[in-house]
This record gives sequence, C-alpha cells and structure tokens, in this order.
Amino acid sequence: MSFEQAMAITPNPALSGVIWVVILSALLYIARQPAHQAILSLTGAFYRGLRIGAKSILRAEQNFSLRNREVLLAHGREQKERVIEREFERIESAVRRDLADTPALYRRISERITNIEEDHQQSVDVPPSPPGWVDAVKAVSNINSKGDPMVAKILEVIHSSLVKAHAVATDEYRKSTQMRHKFLKNMMPDVRKLETTLGMSDKNVSELLQKSQVIDRHMAEYEGILKKTDQAQRALSTSAFTHFLIATLVLGVAVAGAGINFRLIARPMSEMMGGNSVMGGLKVSEIGAMVIILLEVFTGVFLMEALRITNLFPVIGTLKDSTRVKMAWALLFLLTVFASVEAGLALMRESLVEDDQATNAFMRGEVAVMATSESLRWIITAAQMGLGFFLPFVLAVVAIPLETFFHTARSV
Repeated sequence: MSFEQAMAITPNPALSGVIWVVILSALLYIARQPAHQAILSLTGAFYRGLRIGAKSILRAEQNFSLRNREVLLAHGREQKERVIEREFERIESAVRRDLADTPALYRRISERITNIEEDHQQSVDVPPSPPGWVDAVKAVSNINSKGDPMVAKILEVIHSSLVKAHAVATDEYRKSTQMRHKFLKNMMPDVRKLETTLGMSDKNVSELLQKSQVIDRHMAEYEGILKKTDQAQRALSTSAFTHFLIATLVLGVAVAGAGINFRLIARPMSEMMGGNSVMGGLKVSEIGAMVIILLEVFTGVFLMEALRITNLFPVIGTLKDSTRVKMAWALLFLLTVFASVEAGLALMRESLVEDDQATNAFMRGEVAVMATSESLRWIITAAQMGLGFFLPFVLAVVAIPLETFFHTARSV
C-alpha cells in the first residue's frame, strides 16, 4: 500500500485533504498547551544554557583581564627593579670612584691652599721702620747756626746723605714690590688648579644629582606599579605594545638573516650529507642547515642568559659568578666554532659554484668569461666568508627581542 492510498480517506483526493486538515487542526488545537509548554521548556533550557555560557565567558574574560593585569604589573615591576638596581650600581661605582679620589683631592686642595697662603704672606707690604738717625738729624736741624759756616756745611752733608739714602730706600722698595708681585703671580697657577679641582668636584656632584633624579623618577614609577594604579597600567600597556612592535620587527629581520644564512650553507651541506637523501619530505642537507642555525640561536640564547642580559631561564642567573663566567666563555667559544664552520662552508659553496660555472663554461667553450670572473673571485669569496662568520653572532643576540616578544605578547 502506497502513502497516497493510506492517506486517501475518500475517493476524492481534495476531500481527503480537507478532512486531514480538519483532523490535524483539531489535534494541534488539543495539543497546543503541551506544545507551548514543550517549546517554552526547550527555549528556556536553551536560554539558560546561553546565559550560563555568557556568564562563564564573562567570568573568564574578567579572570583573564585580571590575570593579564597581574602579569603586566609583575613584568613591569621586575623590569623596573632591574633598572633601579642598575642605576644604584652606577651610583655606587661613581661614589666609590669619587671616594677613592677624595684623599688625593683633599691633599691637592690643601697643598694649593698652603701655597697660596705662603705666597700671600710673602707678598704683604710691610712699611719700613724709620731709621734711628732721623732724631739726630732733627736735633742738628734745630741748632741755631747764626751764620756759622760749619753748621751749614754739616747740613749740606746731611742733605746729600739723605738724598742718597732716599734713593737706596726707593730702590729697595721697588725691588721688594717686584718680589711681592712675583709672589702674587706665583699664586695664579695654584688658584687656577684649585678652581679646576673644585670644578671637577662640582661636576661629579652634579652627575650624582642627575642620577639621583633619574632614580627618583624610576622610584615614582615603581611605587605606582606597587600600588597597581590605572596610570601605571596604562603606561605599561603602551610601553608593552611599543616593545611588542619593535621586537616583532627585529625578529622579522632575524628570520630574514636566518634565511640568508640557510641559503649560504645549504649547498655545501648537500655535498657533505648527500643531496638525494630525504627525511620527512625535506632534504637531509636542508635539515642539517636548519639544525646548525637553530644551534647557533640556542647558543646565543644561553650566552645572553649567562651574561644576565636576558632572564628566560632564571636558573642560569642564579648560578655562581665564577660558574656563569666559565659558561659564558664556553658558549662564546662554541659560537666562534659555529661561525668558523659557516665561514668554511661559505668558502666551500663558492668553490662549488666556481666548479659548476667552469663546467658549464667548458661545455659552451666560454673560457674568456671565466678568465674575466677570476679577477673578482676573491671579493665574492671574502664577502661570503664574512657573512658566514658574522651572521651567527647576529643571530646570537636574537634572544633579546625574543624575550621581549614573549613578555609583551600576552599583554598585547
């Protein structure tokens, strides 16, 4: 029995359809309240589920924002502590240097002051005491000559003696004045040296004051971070976004440098490891070149950690200073070995390229072209070896923008 035959109540299909419509309308009218309750229950359950999901998402967003704020403030506090610690170390070194020079500075100032005092004492103008025979001359001048030629002669002799004595006294006074001027002139170098010494001391004090002002500014920012103020959070967010952009740009440049480094050593690696060997869809030589580049990056990361420039692995920073120094020297030596290996691979690459060019030129009979390129071969070889040697050291410092990228990516 087909579906049409089962649904046919009467021989007339239209009449059967009308009857079924009436029957279904009656059934739906009877079941309207249970249907409404079922629909309301279903939509209510869906509504409650959506409300619970929305509240969960809102709570997760609040927790994430709070956690992001805590992470941002913690990272800012750590960075500010490192900056303040570095500023205090600079002030400590400056104070130690100045304190070490203080005894010598005090001694130089004392010597200059002593020399100035001595020269000043020697340059004092002491008036000469009147000679003892002045009273005698005065008594003789009071004698009543009354036309006595002897008294007149005595007075003439006394006058000539006084003129000579005056000339001698004037000459001696001029000489003593010249000596005083000489002592005063000798004071000038000591005064200038004393001025220079005091100027250096004033410069050191001014530098300390400037550094203290920088520390005051950092301390004010640090207090804002500790108090978790909105201003501190906004400043840290803006700074984090700026650092994120800069770190991303630097990492992009580093990736480009890694690509150049890969192209530089991929060809000679294919000759060393077999150009036809494939692993995971990649040539073994390409995998080897990428492994060397990654090892250089990892070596640079650990070198920056040993030098306490970055703080990706705190356990390295907590090592003893002697252990860290040994580790830094070992990593630097390993990085130099990688650089030397890459320089050798760059030289090998140039040799392989020359062999290919020579083979192609021989097949085409273009010996003159090879002779012309021979004059520039050493320039190309030196440039490739230089790139092969210095690119590992450039990739080694990628740890600095990498740390900044990791710390700022979450807050951004």
